[in-house]
This record gives sequence, structure tokens and C-alpha cells, in this order.
Amino acid sequence: MESGSRGEEALAYSNAATKRARLQSMLSALLDDPILADVPKKPTVTDVETLINLELGSAMKLTVVKMDNTHFDIAVLNSSTVKDLKMAVERKTNEIEQGQMGHRHISWRHVWANYCLCHHNEKLLDDASFLSNYGLRNNSKVHFFPFVTSKLSQKHSRRRKHRFFHGLSKRS
Repeated sequence: MESGSRGEEALAYSNAATKRARLQSMLSALLDDPILADVPKKPTVTDVETLINLELGSAMKLTVVKMDNTHFDIAVLNSSTVKDLKMAVERKTNEIEQGQMGHRHISWRHVWANYCLCHHNEKLLDDASFLSNYGLRNNSKVHFFPFVTSKLSQKHSRRRKHRFFHGLSKRS
């Protein structure tokens, strides 16, 4: 009797493994389809919902231009805030870096402390404000801009060049 239950377990396991393999092959075939080129390789439910909303018109596609003039596209809901945009930029950048270089850690705390996002020379500084307040629409461009927050006011101030021996004077 015990050998019969082992045989059933092995059959059930092989069926589950077969189903999983078929599902993975179907998923990879779907993701290789050019129509679904904008779907990430490991999509989450949120990613899929955002892409569906993009097709329905309740989301917008934004182009993020990096400091080296390379760019990438992201999709966010029309009701998104600056914080949502930053999180989407983080996800997309991490995905790109993983694909190109493998595991690589980016300190987003450092990035957001030294840079901000900018649209038509207007800095997106308030994380709680809506993107529509800044005039962002579908197919808008957002740029990274070098800025740092001052520790006292927690607001962005112009970035200063650091001089290593600034206070030292030459002795003759």
C-alpha cells in the first residue's frame, strides 16, 4: 500500500513539473512576442495593470532622460504622484542594470539626495504632489537634474563643488 502512494506522489510531482515547464515555455513565448515587448521579463501584477491602463488611456508613458542622454520609457497611472514616478524609475533602472550587468546595487537614497527629476525646467521636489500638477502628460520627458538637499531645511539647494584642500593656504 505504501509503494502505491509513493507511485501516486511521483506521478503527481511529474504532472506538476510538466505543467510548470509548459507554463514557463508558454510565458517565455508570449514575452518574446514583439507586441508584448514593453512587458518586463518578470512582470508583477502592478506592471501588467499599469500596461493595461496605458492601453485604456488611464495611464501615461513617460521618457526618463539620464545624465548621459540615454533614455528609457516607463508607464505610470495618470493619478500618480512624484513618489510613484521615483519608484517606477527605480524599478526600471534596476531591471535594466540586472539585465546588462547582473547583480548591481544602486543607492537610491544617494541618488535622490544628489539629483532630482525635472520637467520643462520645473523640479519635481514634492513627493506627495500629483504629476498632472507639473504638466506631465502622455509621452512627456523627464530629466535628471543635479541637486542636493540641505540638511537643515530638507529642501533642495544648488549643488556645490567640493574642494578637498579649500581652507589650506600656501606657505612660502
